[in-house]
Order: sequence, then structure tokens, then C-alpha cells
Amino acid sequence: MERFFNTAGPQTPDSYTIDPLSRFDLEDILLMIRQQRYFVMHAPRQTGKTSCMLALRDYLNKKGDYIAVYANVEGGQALRNNAESVIKSTCDTLAEQFSGIVGNDVPLHLRDEARKTETGSMLTTYLRRLSMALPKPTIIIIDEIDALVGDSLVSILRQIRSGYADRPKAFPQTIILCGVRDVRDYRIVLSNQDIVTGGSAFNIKATSLRLGNFSKEEIHELYLQHTQETGQQFDEACFPMVWDATEGQPWLVNALGREVTYKMRENRDRSVRIIPEMIDKAIENIIYRRDTHINHILKLLNEPNVQKVVLPVYLNQENIDPSISIEDYDNCVENGIINRERGKPLRIANGIYKKLISNLNVDAKTT
Repeated sequence: MERFFNTAGPQTPDSYTIDPLSRFDLEDILLMIRQQRYFVMHAPRQTGKTSCMLALRDYLNKKGDYIAVYANVEGGQALRNNAESVIKSTCDTLAEQFSGIVGNDVPLHLRDEARKTETGSMLTTYLRRLSMALPKPTIIIIDEIDALVGDSLVSILRQIRSGYADRPKAFPQTIILCGVRDVRDYRIVLSNQDIVTGGSAFNIKATSLRLGNFSKEEIHELYLQHTQETGQQFDEACFPMVWDATEGQPWLVNALGREVTYKMRENRDRSVRIIPEMIDKAIENIIYRRDTHINHILKLLNEPNVQKVVLPVYLNQENIDPSISIEDYDNCVENGIINRERGKPLRIANGIYKKLISNLNVDAKTT
């Protein structure tokens, strides 16, 4: 079976892939782990965070100095401010992941014991007992942390913070929080309508790392994996077009590759050479079909607070609307719609997003 361009979920051995461990500074991360730091890894949706974090978990476990687990807590989103249920669910997820890694039921038994304590300290108790029981320091990667809201999110952050001073013998050596946004940008509304910022709820964070897009060289490498697998050639003029359309946004890069080599049925004949006109057609197909990622971006672009930021950037307007908040700008940056680089004007992140904005049903030129 041929390998494929993956547009759904973490990378697998059957998909063309860029080594996930090469997409961030592994040496820097290992240093922070040795220094017992807690930190954040954030990036827009579908940029490969999960693949990178799973690869980091496997790398750490293979090295043998730590017991590392990956836990996705997105399921707690539906429970919203029900902190008790979210804490129990988080403990369950961690217990199952640790049990799978260590190969015994000790993490499950310790979870059952921790459940006898109050919800407000259940997670702290569980992580403390687990860290003391296991033979090596523990590393926990918590993904989709910003899918949680309100009381639930604050409870998790504060319970992690409360055990921080006991690491590494009686608490995880390192905890990595992963999400779309940096924890400092969380503006959390509690059930009593009080507002808590992420920075105040989790002030033990050492640093924040942002996962970047593919480089031009990595796009070339990814597409040439298809050539090596199938013999199908890409005209060299295709690569600048792919870069302009995507600027390395991983889902877009893979979606274009999949569209032009598989979804366009005539190109399943591997003797057909992929030429620039086919890339143009693939771009239009992806936009017209509104696959999951495109639909997500379109929903964001139809939000009034997003449009207030994006439309002036798209039109290269220099005057900044004073009603636009820093949070609105940050939201567009964190979701990957606009790029903000030191010393340079704000700009739309890539050519495909520009096309989506140009199709908005908004009379932008009269605003």
C-alpha cells in the first residue's frame, strides 16, 4: 500500500511525514526537563502539536531516564464548569496512560485511592502518590488544555501548581501544557462570573514555545517522499506555488499534496507529472469543498472581532481601529490567521487564507 499525505490526526508510519522531533529544539526541551521546568507548547490547530508531543513521549521513554505520558483532556470540554467531573476524568485519563506505559495496574489503584479525597485536591494527591510510587521521575504532556473552561480549567491549573514544590520525588518533574493559546492569554470566567487569568492560575510556567510551520525545504522533502514512493514527479515550479499558498501551514501542505496526487483522480496515474496548473486547481478545490480545517478558519473569519482585525490587515490599511483589543489581535495570531513579526507589518498568514478573506460576504472597502 502506498503511503499518503495525512490530513486527519497524528502522523502514522503509513503517511508522509517530517520527523516530528526536528520541528522544535529538542536539546532546549531536554534541558528544561533536566532543570525540572514546567512549560507551554502552543500553536494553531492542525499544525502537528499532537504528533510532536507523541514523538517526544516515545523518545523520552526510549531513553529510559523518565516515565513520560501523553494525555488529551479535550473530552472535559463538554463538562464545562463541572470541576468535579473534569478532575475525575483527568485522573482517569492519566491513570490509563501511565498504566499502559509502566505495564501494571499500580497507577489505576493509586487513582482509586486518590478518588477518596476532596475534588479540590484529588489531582494533586494522585500525582504526588504516583510520583512517589514509580521508579523514575515522571513527565506529563497534557494536550488540548485550553479546551477546558471556567472552574474546571482553574482547578486543574491550581492543583498542578500546588504540588510544584515537591517535584521530582513527590510530583512530576516536568509538565508540558499544550494548546492553541499560551496559558498567559487564558481569560477564564468562573461560575460566579469572577475572571481569572491563566498567568495568575499557573504562575510556575518557565517559558512558552510556539511550534512553527514547515520550512520551504521541509515542504520539498515531504513532497519528494511521494516521488520516491510512487515515481510521480513534481515540476519544480510547483514548490514556490505551494509555499505561497500555505507558507508551510502543515494541514494545508498535506491537503494540497493529497488533493493533487489522489483526490484529482486523473493524477492517480503515477506517470502523470504534477504541474503548476494542477496546483492552482487543487487550491480552488480545497477552498470550494470546505474541508474541516478550511471550515474552521471560515467560522473564525465570520466572527465580528476577527473581522475587525483581519480586514484592515488584508486591505493594508495603516490606521488601527482603537476599539480593537490586544486580545482580539492575539486571537488572530494564535489561530494562525495573521502573522505578527517583530519590526514588520501584520500580514495574512498565507495565500489560501487571503482567498478565504476575499470571499467573505463583507463590503470591506466601504468600512
